[in-house]
Amino acid sequence: MRPRRGGLSDTRRITYQAAAGEHVVIKGSERVTGWASDGGTVWTASVPNAVFGDFNPYAEEVAGDWIVYADGAPHRHLGDVYLNGLSFYEVASRDEVTDPPLRTEAVDGWTGVAMPVPNPEQTRLVWFAEVGADTTTIWANFQGADPNTELVEINVRRSVFFPEANHLDWITVRGFELAQAACPWTPPTADQPGLIGPNWAKGWIIEDNVIHDAKCSAISIGKEASTGHNYATERGDKPGYQYQLESVFTARQIGWDAEHIGSHIIRRNTIFDCGQNGIVGHLGCVFSTIEDNHIYRIATKREFYGYEIGGIKLHAAIDVEIRHNHIHDCTLGTWLDWQTQGTRISRNLFHRNSRDLFVEVSHGPYLVEHNVLASPAAIEIFSQGGAFVHNLIAGTVWVVPVPDRATPYHRPHSTQVAGYAVIFAGDDRWVANVFVGGDVAAAYGKAPQEGQGLAFAGTAGYEGYPASYPEYRARVDAVQGDHQRFLNVKQPVYARGNVYAAGAEPFTGESGPLVVTGGSASVVTEGDEVYLVTDLPAEFGAVRSGVVTGRDLERVRFADADFEERDGTPAIIDVDLVGTRKDHDGESAAGPIAGLTSGAARTRIW
Repeated sequence: MRPRRGGLSDTRRITYQAAAGEHVVIKGSERVTGWASDGGTVWTASVPNAVFGDFNPYAEEVAGDWIVYADGAPHRHLGDVYLNGLSFYEVASRDEVTDPPLRTEAVDGWTGVAMPVPNPEQTRLVWFAEVGADTTTIWANFQGADPNTELVEINVRRSVFFPEANHLDWITVRGFELAQAACPWTPPTADQPGLIGPNWAKGWIIEDNVIHDAKCSAISIGKEASTGHNYATERGDKPGYQYQLESVFTARQIGWDAEHIGSHIIRRNTIFDCGQNGIVGHLGCVFSTIEDNHIYRIATKREFYGYEIGGIKLHAAIDVEIRHNHIHDCTLGTWLDWQTQGTRISRNLFHRNSRDLFVEVSHGPYLVEHNVLASPAAIEIFSQGGAFVHNLIAGTVWVVPVPDRATPYHRPHSTQVAGYAVIFAGDDRWVANVFVGGDVAAAYGKAPQEGQGLAFAGTAGYEGYPASYPEYRARVDAVQGDHQRFLNVKQPVYARGNVYAAGAEPFTGESGPLVVTGGSASVVTEGDEVYLVTDLPAEFGAVRSGVVTGRDLERVRFADADFEERDGTPAIIDVDLVGTRKDHDGESAAGPIAGLTSGAARTRIW
């Protein structure tokens, strides 16, 4: 669907919704019949190119800035084949279609850890295509199924619900099943079409939908093409980082501000089986709310790899709230990249991901509160200016400075650029969190990044950082040279009231941490219900915390900004993971659940 007009205001919307009691499915695929046997369990079909119009997914590669193909590795395409709704894997030749091997695991591109394949039998369902002048010929191995009696579909359209024009505002899309689109790779330096999205507009609501099998990104709240489209790949004259920096200023020139862009609501959707992202967005995501979504099996087929993959992947998430989402079984749960400022990650449940939360080259202030982060690699911080309050962290924490990429920061609650700077790391706040274990080897294995020795269980990665602003200033003042003294001094880390169990360790500058022997925490799924199962030592109950607000969190150094609500008032952090509002005159337990106790406990969290 290509909507032709938008609404006039939040109260004068155009709404697309399924009729009461109806299950409406909108697909980007078409059914293909007339398959001919080509030996064994392989069948072939010829599809007239007229079916595809001017966009043939079998001729279009998954390509663009920040895609990564190993030398000699075959490039994948935007096409796909589905047998009764189950997607196939692409192979590089007709010969490989004949007898594909069963694969039970695949190596994660970032961590180097071998991960189980979600459905091993699916790896033997494979296809290959050749695009001719008039027809596209597809060979597929159906493993004994008859494609002429079963439902067999192929990707045809790029998107399912996406306007051609920009600035079609105030649209609601509700209650559909949206599936099987040939949407392209969506880096932050390119046009970002998804299976569904507003295409550079304001005020969309996408709610209560089931969205699945986007070749790349399911929901896009990203940028459009005029601010840059894969120039680093096409021109090769400057790095993608530089073109991304330029796109920020170009976007300002075409009206990137709160009056015209963003403020979307994405809620109560179920999103799964997509190749790149569940939700993606650069620039166009500002001032949006992403809540109550269930996101899983994102990029777990691992057909292609690049630096833009995650259940949620946002750039310039200014004043974005990501709250109460269940994100699991993804290569990466949430990746916030560049200009994570005024961003709030609240009351989310992350587990069974390769990695849970990655915040990259941002200056803050950003707030991570009352979350469960239970995957092996729980948090990666290639940033500064964050606040982590009342979380349960059952994996590793990796802290990395990034001195070779200067990224923008903004005036508070605005898209106006205030300056830009490199990432020194530090300037972070850790208050009333519970760390339970964390195994670096399980998290990273043979990590292909800066080195696996940088991740720790607890906050030990900050060892050597000053523990207060006066200590930081004293170190700066002791170094000669106006510029070099800032480059060579680590930023402060403010940590207090945290609990470290099962081998997790604080950095030595922390104020009064509780380090206990033993303890455990795990996330257990039973049908549609999810439980946090804990067994914490007796000393845990002695750690209590009052309600934390923005006034309790030290001001962010580079952005010179406080931790605030969108309206500029101090942030109030008083609702726990399960929705309990805390007494402002009382105290609650450390971690994400106000009533969490010592000893064995089992709490339903989803």
